[in-house]
Formats: sequence, structure tokens, C-alpha cells
Amino acid sequence: MNDIVGFLMEHGTIVVFVAVLTEQIGLPVPAVPFLLAAGALSAAGHLNLPVVVAAAVLASLMGDQVWFELGRRRGRQVLGWLCRLAIEPGSCIRRTEDFFSRHGANSLIVAKFVPGLSTIAPPLAGIVGLRLSQFLLFNGVGTVLWVGTGLGLGYMFADQLERAVSVSAGFGPTVGLFAAVGAVGYVVLRVLNRYRSGDPIPRITPRAVREKLRAGGQPIIVDLRPLGARREKVGIPGALPLSAEEIVAGHHDLPRDRDVILYCDCPGDSGSVAIARLLREKGFARVWPLAGGVEAWRAMEVEEREIERASTGHPVAA
Repeated sequence: MNDIVGFLMEHGTIVVFVAVLTEQIGLPVPAVPFLLAAGALSAAGHLNLPVVVAAAVLASLMGDQVWFELGRRRGRQVLGWLCRLAIEPGSCIRRTEDFFSRHGANSLIVAKFVPGLSTIAPPLAGIVGLRLSQFLLFNGVGTVLWVGTGLGLGYMFADQLERAVSVSAGFGPTVGLFAAVGAVGYVVLRVLNRYRSGDPIPRITPRAVREKLRAGGQPIIVDLRPLGARREKVGIPGALPLSAEEIVAGHHDLPRDRDVILYCDCPGDSGSVAIARLLREKGFARVWPLAGGVEAWRAMEVEEREIERASTGHPVAA
């Protein structure tokens, strides 16, 4: 905090603007410490509070607007970009999609306060077709609340923050060293967890699923997509719409003598792979993520229709 306060005193409002914008575009730079410090400096008369509020709100809205437009124009491809930025691909996106599907536009009001939701909520709003006016209203309210909370807490507890900075000045380098080591250790553990969880899980192809269905194998097919995605696009006929939480809570009800096939529309099949791994750890030997997810299934159906049309010389209904 000492370094942050000194930096803010020297460079002023522009630092808050850059910090907030950087966080909102998805980079791992926490803006809250800058807001707290700016609030404390405003209370001490070093910064102009209305100007700081305007800068922080503008920066947040700019970053959110970029993601919203990308969601509208690029669709779920945007979630693939965000997934590659995350240390744990797909998991935070899946949870955020479920949250957004349940609460709709109201999610934008609390998005800034929920880890993982702040960056993903704006493109999701664009993907599900939220009107621009609705997005600006709900996201604007949420942004003002978030900025006001951060700056307000810093303003209210300016004396305590100043004393904390004074106390930490004598051993700041030591605290900084421990903080840096802790941060690096945390990232290393998360990356190792990602690597460990990357052990190959056997996938099943759409054609193999089709063959099982035609042969009367009666596999259990589970649609892991969030509610919003199920409404947006049709899935595999006969699939059970279940969330990851529902599967985990009710895995005892799944048959162990039949194939259980999971599919999603997340990058790299990360959602279905994660649930398949969990079920295999619980003793399910016949659980398979669908390779390529629902998009691969649709592509297979399109190819089959094209082949049938070419063989008969007549168009085939979709």
C-alpha cells in the first residue's frame, strides 16, 4: 500500500484510470487497492474526489463496452479468448455463465463484486443479446456502486490507512518480499494444478455416439451447458439438461452399467472433461466427454445431411 500511495500522490488520477481499465480488460491487475488509496488521498486533500470518481467510472465503462461489443459480434468465440487467459480454463467461465443465466441483467449490478464475473459478464451480455440500453443502465449502476464502494471505504478509513502505511514503512521491503513470494507460489500451485488436471481423459466422437444410439445402446447423454446457452441453441435430442453441481450432488443416481456422455460448448471441452474426471475418480468407468462438444455434433449432422442430399439429389430438411 505504501508504494501505491506514493505512486498515486505523484501521478494522480491517471493512475486510477489506467489501473481500472487494465483490470476491466482482463489483465491480472487489482484495481481495488488503487481505489482505496485514492479515496484516502482524496480525504487528505491530495486528489479531487469527483475527478477520481469520473476517471474510474469512465475507465470501467470503456473496458466493459469493448467486451460487450466483442460478445455481440464474435459470440462465444470471446469466451475462448477469456478461457485462454484464465489459469483454470473453463471452470470460472462455466460458473459465471450459470450465474448470469439465473440472474440475467441484474448480474451486471453485482458483477464487479464477484470474482471471475467482472470481466466475463459484459461479453456474456452481448452474447445473449441484451439490448445496449439495458447493458448501459445495469452495468452503469454496478460500476458506480463498485467505484463508490472502493473510493468511499478509502475516504472513510483514511486515518487507519495512513497509520498502516506509516507502520509498514519500516519493514516494507520484508513485507513486499513475502507478498511477492506468496503471489508467485500461489500462481505456481494453480499452474501445477492445471497441469495435473490436464491428464488425458478419453473422449468419444460424435459418430461413435451416433453408432451407439443406432445400435440401441441407450447411453445417458448430459447437456452441461448453462441455461442461457440451451435457450440460445438446440442441443442433442434426448439429452438431460444438468448443471455440474447437480451431477456432483446426484452422481449416485447415474447408472454405472451404461455409457454416460457429457457435452458442453466450452473451449477444449473443459467443462465436460472436468466433470468426467470427477466421475471417473468416483468409480465411473464408462463416462466420456464428447469430443468437440455440441458444435462437433452439429457439424456431423450438417455433413450427414449433405451426404444424403448428394446421394438422393434432393434437398434434405434441417
